[in-house]
Amino acid sequence: MGDNRSPYTHPESMKCQQCHLTQGEVTQKNAHQLISGQEILCDSCHQNLLKVSHPSGFSPGRKLPDEFPLDWKGELTCSSCHNIHQHLNGSLKNQKAGKEFCLACHEPGFFQAMADRGLSIRNIGHTGHRLKNKASIVDVYSMQCMSCHANEGDAVAVFINSRGIVKHSSGSANHPIGISYKDAQLRGNYRNVSELSSDILLPGGKVSCVSCHNGYDRKHGALVKRDTRTALCLECHNM
Repeated sequence: MGDNRSPYTHPESMKCQQCHLTQGEVTQKNAHQLISGQEILCDSCHQNLLKVSHPSGFSPGRKLPDEFPLDWKGELTCSSCHNIHQHLNGSLKNQKAGKEFCLACHEPGFFQAMADRGLSIRNIGHTGHRLKNKASIVDVYSMQCMSCHANEGDAVAVFINSRGIVKHSSGSANHPIGISYKDAQLRGNYRNVSELSSDILLPGGKVSCVSCHNGYDRKHGALVKRDTRTALCLECHNM
């Protein structure tokens, strides 16, 4: 790698120095010297992706297969799973995908202990990544949620009524999605968007399933605020 970009440099429109610290040629010896952490660098283009994806930027506390290298600090990063400098976006370190890719590091029991047997996080490591939003109301993250929950029965069924209200058959709080938060704020009794917790995502400025739920969590359906449901409501509602 060097200052001259190649078809295999990701992203193609950027110079190496926009991520790498060196002012000269990027080599194997200095490639780890970045201007910021990988998560921050990747998030600069893939906004909010890390908040609805497999955790990154932490030490796994155990040895992983050699094909998934940790960084020089011993932390799992985006490049532990992805080939960063490839012409294929999202190129993985091996040819496996879905469940088989997860099982390269995780034991089956890790998923069996989850409420949904790990289905939601085994399908893909990044919630909403492969979906294109063809609806005018529902964002890609909510579409990912509804692609499973709209087909479920009993207590895990979820559907959207004609007013854009998400209805949970479990009896938990029903809530509109697809509405502009700033428009709602103008009507009063809402906190300013700048005051909201960074955990509350508003894709495209609209309320989404991932505004209240962690899109990628070991406890499936976990709320972004785990203390009480009321505390979560008060994050946005100024009552």
